[in-house]
Amino acid sequence: MHVPDGFINAPVSAAAGVVAAAAVAVSLRGARRELAGAGRGTGSGAERTAPLAGLVAAFIFAVQMLNFPVGAGTSGHLLGGALAAILVGPYTGVLCVSVVLLMQGVLFADGGLTALGVNITDMAIVTTVVAYLLFRGLVKVLPRRRSSVTAAAFVAALVSVPAAAVAFTGLYALGGTADVPIGKVFTAMVGVHVLIGIGEAAITALTVGAVIAVRPDLVHGARGLTKPLELRTAPVTAPAAPAPATGDLGTAARDTTPAEPAVATAGAAPADDAPAPVSAPRRSARGVWLAGLAAALVCAGGVSYYASASPDGLEKVAHDQGIDAKAEDHAAKDSPLADYGVKNLADPRLSGGLAGVIGVGATLAVGTGVFVVLRRRRAASSDGHPAEARPHGGA
Repeated sequence: MHVPDGFINAPVSAAAGVVAAAAVAVSLRGARRELAGAGRGTGSGAERTAPLAGLVAAFIFAVQMLNFPVGAGTSGHLLGGALAAILVGPYTGVLCVSVVLLMQGVLFADGGLTALGVNITDMAIVTTVVAYLLFRGLVKVLPRRRSSVTAAAFVAALVSVPAAAVAFTGLYALGGTADVPIGKVFTAMVGVHVLIGIGEAAITALTVGAVIAVRPDLVHGARGLTKPLELRTAPVTAPAAPAPATGDLGTAARDTTPAEPAVATAGAAPADDAPAPVSAPRRSARGVWLAGLAAALVCAGGVSYYASASPDGLEKVAHDQGIDAKAEDHAAKDSPLADYGVKNLADPRLSGGLAGVIGVGATLAVGTGVFVVLRRRRAASSDGHPAEARPHGGA
């Protein structure tokens, strides 16, 4: 659903750019909280969330290369808003998809540069907001199980795609450059994107379900499903009372009952006389990160060669309705990676695979860099208050 230059006129494109810029600014602030607050009470540190968020962006880029057929000479691909919002949070999700769209527009001439605001508004903001609101509503009414998260992810992703189609139709009604009845655009866009939404839902549910199966603590939408971690210290036995001097054992009672083991719940403050709670071992996210990166590289570097060559939903509708006659040449059409191929590389499989790998690497680097900076700024602002003076010695 990448909108090229020329489909939407300049005033509406500029207005969409303002909306996109404002949403990204809000998301930058919200993402700081999401990155800093990741894993509270579960033992996972916020320092791991920035690389994982960058990986989500790279994974979405890779899977978007896998166009799947939806019938009648039309294909579809992942939009990714629902997947990103559920995995890393709605604010961070908007940034993930925005980074993907930026990389696609600048490096691969996919989606117009003057239409970047339109694409971010449609594919990053609308899909993420609609999907996450619906997802949270479903999770509240469904049983508190991991399978409920997967089911809610499926429905949210399914609805998010036709919602984006409706949003595009609204933008086209305001600033479309072709003389096409808006009713025809609405019917065609929503009809084909309902079918594409089924593929989006399947990919989203499978991915969320796979991560939940191994590391539910890393899934933003699954927080609160696991019980608080209880840490038990070694039993403490009270010392035996000395024998009475009179030797009268019949009248002296000796308390030999062992004390109850101290229990500490993660996040709870221990009592003054309780032994210090044992810290839970921190689980590394390296395995999930490496598995996700490998999956992204395989999708972009190999599987993408077998993706459907049919036009996607928007391209098909634009061709059938004559909207594509208004498309303008892309400003980055001479990019060495334009159209997802390496320029002057004759072998199409090698050219497309190498371009995909480069795209995954570039998106991962840019996305991780953005989220690491956000995380550090949040940490710096949190630690910016002077520490309270502590007296040395004494009670």
